[in-house]
Amino acid sequence: MELKSFVRRSSLTAVLLFVATIIGAQTTLKGVVVDKAQGAGEPFATVRVFKQGNTTKAEDMFLTDVEGVFSHEVSGKGRYDVVVSSLGKNELKQTVELTGSGVVDMGTLYLTENPNELEGVTVIAQKPLVKMETDKMTYNVKEDEDSKVSTVLDMLRKVPMVTVDGQDNISVNGSSSFKVYVDGKPNVMFSSNPSVIFKSMPAAAVKSIEVVTNPGAKYDAEGAGGVLNIILDREMVGTEDMNGYNGTLRAEVGNTAWGGAAFLSGQQGRLTYSANILHQQTRPGTTKVSSLMDQQLYSQSSESRTKTKIPFTMGSMALSYELDSMSSVSLSAEITSMNMKNTGRTETGLAVGYGTDPGHAYGNDLYMKSSNTSFSGSLDYQRFFNKERTSWVAVIYQLSYDPTHSETRNDFDAVGGMPFDITDRYSDNHEKTTEHTLQMDYTKPFGTGNTINTGAKLMMRKATSDAKYYLANVYKEDLSMDYEHHNNIGALYAEYEGKWGIFGAKAGLRYEHTWQDIEYHLGNGQDFKNDYGTLVPSASVSITPSPMSNIGLTYNMRISRPGITYLNPYVDRSSPTAKTYGNSDLDVEKTHNVALVFNAFSQKIMLNLNLSHNFTDNGIEQYSFDDGMYLNTTYGNIVKRHLTGLNGYVNWLVFKDTRLFVNGGVSYVDLRSDKLDARNNGWQANFMGGLQQTLPWKFKLGAYLIGQTKSYTLQGWSGGANLLIGMLTRDFFNDKLTLGIQGLTGLSDGGCLKIETMSRGKDFINHMNIRVPIYRISFTATYAFGNTKKNFQQMRRTSVENDFIEQKSQGEMIQGAGNIGN
Repeated sequence: MELKSFVRRSSLTAVLLFVATIIGAQTTLKGVVVDKAQGAGEPFATVRVFKQGNTTKAEDMFLTDVEGVFSHEVSGKGRYDVVVSSLGKNELKQTVELTGSGVVDMGTLYLTENPNELEGVTVIAQKPLVKMETDKMTYNVKEDEDSKVSTVLDMLRKVPMVTVDGQDNISVNGSSSFKVYVDGKPNVMFSSNPSVIFKSMPAAAVKSIEVVTNPGAKYDAEGAGGVLNIILDREMVGTEDMNGYNGTLRAEVGNTAWGGAAFLSGQQGRLTYSANILHQQTRPGTTKVSSLMDQQLYSQSSESRTKTKIPFTMGSMALSYELDSMSSVSLSAEITSMNMKNTGRTETGLAVGYGTDPGHAYGNDLYMKSSNTSFSGSLDYQRFFNKERTSWVAVIYQLSYDPTHSETRNDFDAVGGMPFDITDRYSDNHEKTTEHTLQMDYTKPFGTGNTINTGAKLMMRKATSDAKYYLANVYKEDLSMDYEHHNNIGALYAEYEGKWGIFGAKAGLRYEHTWQDIEYHLGNGQDFKNDYGTLVPSASVSITPSPMSNIGLTYNMRISRPGITYLNPYVDRSSPTAKTYGNSDLDVEKTHNVALVFNAFSQKIMLNLNLSHNFTDNGIEQYSFDDGMYLNTTYGNIVKRHLTGLNGYVNWLVFKDTRLFVNGGVSYVDLRSDKLDARNNGWQANFMGGLQQTLPWKFKLGAYLIGQTKSYTLQGWSGGANLLIGMLTRDFFNDKLTLGIQGLTGLSDGGCLKIETMSRGKDFINHMNIRVPIYRISFTATYAFGNTKKNFQQMRRTSVENDFIEQKSQGEMIQGAGNIGN
């Protein structure tokens, strides 16, 4: 009996040990799947693992991520066949030896095209419009049919986490403080005039728009709302055996704008190139503003009409040369020119002492002109240290030159005597910013799923302002100002990224030290020097429960350094009853952001939800006060701001030819200021609902309804607005020629937008009604040419192609990745 019992126990132990050995025998299989024709990662390719020689039943199956990368634990020991497949590609099979522990690195696996595999498959939407990550959203402008007839500002209305109000003011992640990058590099001019530039820039010039809501340590610390990265349409760098060129010509004419553009990109051997040029003339209608203001000594009412003209020109070029298989050098340059002219007439009535005086009236003819021609260029060197190109170093030099010349003339005429000086006045201001940047970045993976990013940056910026003021055409030195501002920033950063199965984490720390030196050559400002350091942390954790969903929790601190407009103490006296000036004592604004992000997508639905809260205790805010004679407007670190919001985006492929969009958010803002003893709060919301429909005879329709409720500032609010956008396009000659028509209109007052604003302080209250002539109709023609089937891919920038497909024959479905061995 004892012997039998011993045998049973021994047998059971042996079985358990065997099972434990089998369960514990896991090898990590990793690699990257690449589309050989494009040199880009193949997203969501299917990887199946079979016992060698037996391909009837998969032992394991999983998907690559959006960049074609995979890292997966596989049970078992011995020789196994790994089969990689993707829609429209030839299968790739490799045999590997699994040891039951450690890592098997399969390196880079190249897939080639198989056009015959697409027989019986109907492609509904070749690429998704949005790539969703926990810290970044990428809107694929080029794949949006509407981009052929729209401006960049029109496309921004559709981008998740971006809001464009009725006056074309842009907010990112609920904040108007954000940085604009172009092709991954900060752009001074775009950051200072985003609305004006994007309104004049055709969307066809842009490949994609990235909204980086949780910038890591690698990004500059500036921009409370994050970073808006504009990727221009100059894709290049494929493989050496893919020579050729692609190009696009575009022309537009409409009731408010006309223009044209040309784009060319190509490759010859190791050399790739691109060149873009565009010009746009914009002439919106007459903007009408009526206002009623009560102050300590008087009240006034005014009516104004203003016309604007904006010619905009931009040219860019880029060259890249592969020195060898592991290194490359790139050169890029961009010139942007914009001249904005405003002309108008204002009629003002004054009543001194709240109506006890008989009253006064005067008229004002306004002329404003702002001219800017900026240049930016960069020279980049990059070297990879492994064949997977996951370890690399990059050195970048960037030069930016941004001069602006602005003139303002006010000519007055009065009826009777006036209690204020209404002498004709003229101001002439020359501003110039020159910036040199040197940056080095290094990335090194180690172990399994671990990566370290580190780098350094030095930026040297010099800004000058020479503002001359004239009364009755006589120069007034005591009212003029001339100064220069040196602002140098040195930065160091380190960041860790880790992936452990379905879990991921990122943590980084950036240190920036700023040296400021302001010197006044003319004016009432005082010279001063200052230097300070800022630690900027960021962190995120994520979980990917399936290849079709991810959840992330993010935190970052962002800062906003006041620019020259905010700091310049020059007093703008263009209005006889008001003064506007900057504040040279402004401090750096620090904002903390926390967000919970959920992303999910299937073959037909993409969903993003973002619940966030951000707060600052020293927010920079524009505010006004009455000094007994004039209404003064300036800036100060005076606001404690808390903003809690929920943003959502849904993209639903309802039928083969029908797609619906919903993009919007709701938030609650609380603003307080001890300095002004003021407080304001309220709910605010924005909404965009859209339809894209393929009609008979290959016509494509797009229709969008956009709405926004009241938004709040410390001293008041701005009313909401509603507008409707529609467009119709059709392709000809094998999709080479596209003709389109677009219309845009407000939903009130004859197609205009009517916006009401209110601001108040202890000694004043101001109501304004603004009528913006937003209605627009335009006709567009786009012609594509070239001798390559595919567009080139920029180095290190992988495409995002989570294809929505409907299969009419049996085949693999993405959802089937979870059905192992069935």
